[in-house]
Amino acid sequence: MKRSRGEHVFGLINAVLLTAFAAMALYPFVYVVSISLSTASEAAREGLHLYPKEVTWTAYKMVLGNPEIVVGYLNTIYRTVLGTVLTLLMTCMCAYPLSRKYMPHRRFYTFMVIFTMLFNGGIVPVYLVVKSLGLIDNRLVYVLPMMLTGFNVIVVKNFFQQVPESLAEAARIDGANEFGILFRIYIPLSKPVLATVGLWTAILHWNMWLDAMIYITSNSKQVMQTFLQRIVIESSVELIEKGIVNPDVTQFTPETIKAATIVITILPMLVLYPFAQKYFVKGITLGGVKG
Repeated sequence: MKRSRGEHVFGLINAVLLTAFAAMALYPFVYVVSISLSTASEAAREGLHLYPKEVTWTAYKMVLGNPEIVVGYLNTIYRTVLGTVLTLLMTCMCAYPLSRKYMPHRRFYTFMVIFTMLFNGGIVPVYLVVKSLGLIDNRLVYVLPMMLTGFNVIVVKNFFQQVPESLAEAARIDGANEFGILFRIYIPLSKPVLATVGLWTAILHWNMWLDAMIYITSNSKQVMQTFLQRIVIESSVELIEKGIVNPDVTQFTPETIKAATIVITILPMLVLYPFAQKYFVKGITLGGVKG
């Protein structure tokens, strides 16, 4: 079908606007990468920074040479991996019985899950609970309080309800129990929603820093985002000076250190997102259907 002139004009304007919006969204990242690789004089130059004219890796060497930041990076990886795995496991085990129509008092338990989405106890009550459980200055405080959320349970529950009941009945006839049905049928068929929830959880854990500031007192248990907050917001000179011995001051500035820290922090999520993106829309769409 031949397109009209108005459709061609609309398509052109749409393409131009979307390209402009994409450029505006992409430029801050390009700017940060360019600054992180630039020398002190180049970083101080005014104007656009689309690429470093003089490349230096000094800022990255200083950041990665800081033992506290490296330990914080490892702690962030620990909480992200363990927290995501535990969240997916517990969410599936909670969502599966709620998706079964024959579960007694299913509506009541579903209401209790939704109720947790409407009210929050606040920082002080949560701190008292965490303290009573002995989780202060304990790495488990990163994963246990956030292990299960009502929103994730509802999304996965709705997805489970889209799986044909005949599959569970066939497995039950073959002698499978509820755990076998969950782990052999429902979870393998739920990759889209699990990838979506897993991505949400991983990003949440990777970006969290407030809980580390509240509950963790040892530097050896702090996460990368805490050090990022100190470097970028507080401009902590002490952290910058620990990165390398006798650095060449012409090769870095506090701004290049901040930029290098930001790039190192966000890089894993940028690598992870494309692999989970293909499941994202499907997982939200099917998991958001009312059951």
